[in-house]
Amino acid sequence: MCNILSNFATYIVYHQNQSKKMEVINHTAKRTDNQLLVIAHVSQLLTYVTGFGGLIVPLVIWLTQKDKVIGMNEHGKAIVNFQLTLILLTIISIPAILLLGLGILMLIFIGIVAFVLPIVNAVRASNNEPPSLFMTIRFIS
Repeated sequence: MCNILSNFATYIVYHQNQSKKMEVINHTAKRTDNQLLVIAHVSQLLTYVTGFGGLIVPLVIWLTQKDKVIGMNEHGKAIVNFQLTLILLTIISIPAILLLGLGILMLIFIGIVAFVLPIVNAVRASNNEPPSLFMTIRFIS
């Protein structure tokens, strides 16, 4: 009789430990990763190196990590909206060059803002602040 009770107690303890192991897994929890947010913002500067990476790399980071990192959805939308706004303004400024050279001034302004704002937003992301939406058309809300 003692053998049966001992085996039963062992069986219960074993299954309780197994159920505790199964409760630990949680795939829906988001993590805080300010460094990834900073990398997403700074990767916009790839436009100055490659000419096209400033939209593609942050877009890939945003699409792959928006459900895993806290704040990535907000910052990713801001980055994509900003890059699309820059592309649109650049396209508009090219024909504006013929209008008294206003397009050249506009291209200089776009170049300065496209360099400064990703750095400002990277600092804001590292401090857990929302991104600055200066000069941004909200294509994605």
